Amino acid sequence: MKALTPFVVISTLLFSQTASMSVHASEADIQAAVNHPVRSAANKARDAHRHPVETLSFFEVMPTSTVVEVSPGGGWYTEILAPLLKEKGKYYAAHQPADATSDYAKKTLSAFHAKLAADPVYSNVTVTGFAADKAYDIAPAGSADVVLTFRNLHNWYMQKGEESLLTAYKSFYTALKPGGVLGVVEHRLPEAKASGDWTKSGYVPQSVAVKLALQAGFVLEGTSEVNANPKDTADHPQGVWTLPPVLALKDQDKAKYLAIGESDRMTLKFRKPKAE
Repeated sequence: MKALTPFVVISTLLFSQTASMSVHASEADIQAAVNHPVRSAANKARDAHRHPVETLSFFEVMPTSTVVEVSPGGGWYTEILAPLLKEKGKYYAAHQPADATSDYAKKTLSAFHAKLAADPVYSNVTVTGFAADKAYDIAPAGSADVVLTFRNLHNWYMQKGEESLLTAYKSFYTALKPGGVLGVVEHRLPEAKASGDWTKSGYVPQSVAVKLALQAGFVLEGTSEVNANPKDTADHPQGVWTLPPVLALKDQDKAKYLAIGESDRMTLKFRKPKAE
């Protein structure tokens, strides 16, 4: 075997040290965004269940990244991503389509715009549209370093099953740069329950989430148990909404469900291949 020259050894060490410093710097930046005063107390209280620092680090989000968050809802992660990316990165929030006709879509989109208008930390957020019924330009094609979606796969699956989910994945694939990351967090249905009627439970089998991403062209690069909750049996009377924060049964067995906590979640990192 050919011996390494001192230059190669030193260069390798410097690269390793730089990469390590970069990871730690990213975690520190994410933690600073998690601590940002724009975040509501109610949202901060859920950090223990959602692990935003570890989750965003796993998905390789950096302050310089171009990030698309798909279906951000009320903006739980927006309160973290907007300050994190404001100065050096870019944040696209792919919310409801601007031409959506349902009262729910119009109401939630209006509330999201009002949230963005309420604080200058959101001044660089670009709102785009998304739905799982057809292809949407959630960001300029090939521009995103990272596409993220949190607890949304079940909503899309309840529309047209695998067809909707595959359509969504294809939109994410188009937006990403070659080599870009797709990060997915979703309520996880145990595979042993996948043969039953789970489609309206709010849970999705991990095998289904992975299979359709692969069909869209992604490669599964890694999984994390950072958002796992072994107390969640995924067989509750009102599906995942039985658990906090919704607590669909209200005071009925409230202590029981608070003790379980938020749902068991898969955390999946896919990558768009560099060579297509």
